[in-house]
Amino acid sequence: MPQSLSHIAVHFVFSTKNRIPWLSAELRPKLHAYLANVSRNLGCSCYKVGGVEDHVHMAVRLSRTLSAAGLVEKAKTASSRWLKTNGNGWQAFSWQRGYAAISVDPNGINAVSHYIATQENHHREVSFQDEYRALLRESGIEFKEKYMWD
Repeated sequence: MPQSLSHIAVHFVFSTKNRIPWLSAELRPKLHAYLANVSRNLGCSCYKVGGVEDHVHMAVRLSRTLSAAGLVEKAKTASSRWLKTNGNGWQAFSWQRGYAAISVDPNGINAVSHYIATQENHHREVSFQDEYRALLRESGIEFKEKYMWD
């Protein structure tokens, strides 16, 4: 076959280091737009970016030449640098080392995008840690609690 084709949709989740609430309501729309731009500049389609003060969700269609790990690494690095341009108080900012990458059926991307868009309402009732554990369990991703949080 002379042509390489793919459609790999992924729901990414990653948090600020120690879940410190760095991401104010005023900053989040700018950060989310920035992360969407980073994804697009890497050749990925970005369906939705959202989150609350201590974590981010991204629904992305990966380019056929970029791995999930590669996208997350580039998105975290670029956004961390960008956030640190907001003044001296941001020099201590960092993202948590880990992340979740959950495959999404292309027909389910609208549901995932809606879930991401309603994060603020969702987190009035559910903590990030409980949400993260539930997402991992629902996706069949095995994890060890002692390695989950930094």
